[in-house]
Amino acid sequence: MDKSPRGLLFAALLALMVAGCAAPIGVVDRITDPEPETLLERAVDQPPDEAAATRLEAADILARRGDEAQAFEVAESLDDSLLDDARRVQWAVLLSGLAYDFEDDSSVLQAASILDEGIAMENDDRNALRYRQGLSLGRIGEPLASSRALLRVQADTDNPVLNDDIWRQLTRLNRQELATLGEDPDRLTAGWLEVIDLQRQSGGDITRFLDRFGDWRERNANHPAARRPPNELTELRELRDQDVRRIAVLLPESGPLADVAEQIRRGIRARHMEAGNNGQSTPQITFIDATSGDLQALYAEANMAGAQVVIGPLDKDQVTALENRDSVPLPTLALNYGYGERNNAENLFQYGLSAEDEARQVARRAYLDGHRRSAVLVPDNDWGERVGTAFRREWERQGGSVTSAVRYDPGGAVAGAIRPLLSVSGERAQLGNVDMLFLLALPSYARQVPPMLDFYYASNLPIYATSHLYEGRPQPRIDHDLDDVQFPDIPWLIPHAAVGGENAVPFFGSFMELREDNDPALFKLNAMGVDAYELARRLPQLQAISGSEVQGATGTLRAESDGRIYRELPWATFVNGVPQLPLGMIHRDGLLGDGMPRLRDPDADADNGSVFDDGRAR
Repeated sequence: MDKSPRGLLFAALLALMVAGCAAPIGVVDRITDPEPETLLERAVDQPPDEAAATRLEAADILARRGDEAQAFEVAESLDDSLLDDARRVQWAVLLSGLAYDFEDDSSVLQAASILDEGIAMENDDRNALRYRQGLSLGRIGEPLASSRALLRVQADTDNPVLNDDIWRQLTRLNRQELATLGEDPDRLTAGWLEVIDLQRQSGGDITRFLDRFGDWRERNANHPAARRPPNELTELRELRDQDVRRIAVLLPESGPLADVAEQIRRGIRARHMEAGNNGQSTPQITFIDATSGDLQALYAEANMAGAQVVIGPLDKDQVTALENRDSVPLPTLALNYGYGERNNAENLFQYGLSAEDEARQVARRAYLDGHRRSAVLVPDNDWGERVGTAFRREWERQGGSVTSAVRYDPGGAVAGAIRPLLSVSGERAQLGNVDMLFLLALPSYARQVPPMLDFYYASNLPIYATSHLYEGRPQPRIDHDLDDVQFPDIPWLIPHAAVGGENAVPFFGSFMELREDNDPALFKLNAMGVDAYELARRLPQLQAISGSEVQGATGTLRAESDGRIYRELPWATFVNGVPQLPLGMIHRDGLLGDGMPRLRDPDADADNGSVFDDGRAR
């Protein structure tokens, strides 16, 4: 159960929301509570509807006694359809609270689905359910549905304590989602959208935003965000007049990383020009040749240039040398990750296009989709070992199990990997212990996997992959064999799936300038340069405000506790050979009126150290 400050804040907020109401249904004088074990034994011999009510009573008592784990197990396993309406509400409130604390968002959303059934309930119960629903939707990467749920709670309660949660989700919305939320908004929602618009227009110019936000508060004094601004905006006041005005960029101009560095440099320049053209205050940029690798000399040159922030170095060995220090001379955004498990240096941030991050995101998505038993197919090399290990660790942390794993020869026959992976017998795969496949492969190999599954009668096995199977441009003729495969990628390469179209991508001006006649692999590095610029100019904010995020060209970016930048990517699935919005468990375009996504039944379907990590030597 979550005992973190975030968990305690959640509990405190729920207490505020239900303050003044009577004790919840099922809470009786503890002296008269029967033993839960006795109730569970009694339920075995009772008719189904009585047994369900008895088990609910046992779960309620277990929760109040502090045995949350067993309470959750009992509540999650009972058939709520056998309960009367009052007890179904009690069950939903109990299960959603336990499930949220155990980070089981599927169970939270299942419990909260009672909101759509027209069952009479107290406002406090309804708001508690909708609040948990909103938080879980945010946690699984559905900020639009989350925003709607949280705003409905605030509209009903006028409670400004919700502001931080609402702000966190609104800042994650892309332009199309904001436009959707802004269709015929009420005054509460319209006010929030105005604040988000002020933030987006100000870019990284903190002083400019604070001045405009102050004017907005005077005009909207009764709005919850004016009465009690989100903590992130309050903390920004401490950063007034601390905007980054000079940045030094340490990139090599010759050597093995020179070509990669040039593409990143192009992205930095393009975003710098776009920001200036949009009227934003922009820092002075000084490019320094980092070919020598002498970190002391490079930082000395950056100091001489008056830099407040450094972008680079790019070389993995140099980043490792920095992360093993206690601190770095200037706040630094390195453009790679060191070899260590953690970054130890104060003021050092690390950012790159990590395949391991993608693998961990695949694990979370597949588990959320209801899968529990994964087959794993990764190449037999260092890249495959690193990415496969990242997937396995996150998958098992979620509660899944790897039931079959094969490390394949990238130059070998696909059938030679699939047969042992799926225990093929008599030309038929044995799928009794597998309900999904994690695939790490480059396009030429990946395109052969679905047809091979089809050949072995395993065409219904869901495939989740990393972005490396997609070459970055629609090629329906050769990618049609990848139909139904799901994968995450950067918004700039899957704009229609990510944000509904090219016009809504982050930093559209830079996107248009850089994409013309550009190879997708280089375009990805350009996007990294764009985001490096944005992260660098917001480095004081990332340092001062925990949880700050940037909606970037390469994903939603935030700094972890050790300064490593984590990327949350949008998802796509191949439809007729073209990446489209996924139609799996979460239907972003098919939300119910209450903002709940439809849930499908999971049983219904029988490093080479490069900053651009696709496993290929450079």
